[in-house]
Amino acid sequence: MKHLTSVIFMGTPDFAVTVLDGLVGAGYDVQLVITQPDRRVGRKQVLQQTPVKQAALRHNLHVLQPEKLSGSPELDEAIGLHADFIVTAAYGQFLPTKFLKSVKIAAVNVHGSLLPKYRGGAPIQYAVINGDAEVGVTIIEMVKKMDAGDMFSQAAIPLTRDDDTGTAFARLAPVGRDLLLRTLPDLIAGTATRTPQPEDLVTFSPTISKDQEHLDFTLTATQIDQWVRGLRPAVGGWVNLVGQRTKIWAVTPLTETTTAAPGTLVRSGKHEFVLAAGNGTVLAVDKLQPAGKAIQDVTAYMNGFGRKFAAGDKVID
Repeated sequence: MKHLTSVIFMGTPDFAVTVLDGLVGAGYDVQLVITQPDRRVGRKQVLQQTPVKQAALRHNLHVLQPEKLSGSPELDEAIGLHADFIVTAAYGQFLPTKFLKSVKIAAVNVHGSLLPKYRGGAPIQYAVINGDAEVGVTIIEMVKKMDAGDMFSQAAIPLTRDDDTGTAFARLAPVGRDLLLRTLPDLIAGTATRTPQPEDLVTFSPTISKDQEHLDFTLTATQIDQWVRGLRPAVGGWVNLVGQRTKIWAVTPLTETTTAAPGTLVRSGKHEFVLAAGNGTVLAVDKLQPAGKAIQDVTAYMNGFGRKFAAGDKVID
């Protein structure tokens, strides 16, 4: 049965699809979906719809895709709906204040962190990079300042060394969906509890820059592993491996230690490629990708490129 409660939904990636599907499945009247424009991707530059657009079309929902929401005709259309809720989940643009104020009940964001920790566009990435024990979702009121609104509810799940950003997003998406669906009825009834964010505990998670994709082998093996998993699967962290730009997709920190300088080959064989990292730590490279090549496991790499290396060589600049 469809709710009388109307929603404008805004989101872009798979994480947001889970939330949108939950709203539709729970019977909310999703009057409009706003997502990022279609983009050309890959070497062949194929025009690709966002995951949210694909989901919205499956549900026969009206979709808008402004390049920039502020000042656009699409914004005027959305404001004119005067929906009960705006719900955002990883949309990717700031929302004008007049739009936030156009709704009858609340504009809320399904934010992928345990606020006030990790305001910004890459909260799950930083949770993995920093080796956090858990990651979570916070339902907040949207205000003009980024991710600074009052909190309505939170939920957390553990992070493990098996997680990268992709798996953490996938595991967290249904948590966000369910938390939102538990929170909306309280907002409708006017019984939701507001908790202001303590400003002295605020940290930020800005979008990962291109420079941050360059792996720093003066970090410890554990820290390098966290960076590799935090960047994955969107991008591979890269290094200059004997002068060749090479992406590293998976590593394993080892318990042994070394006196070799970071980036030095400790040992190699048919099935291993072991490097020195910072502070005397050691890691094994499991998957890597030389420039212009496909991702390959260490065995395939050692059968080709790896044979030219010897223990003690400084292989990473």
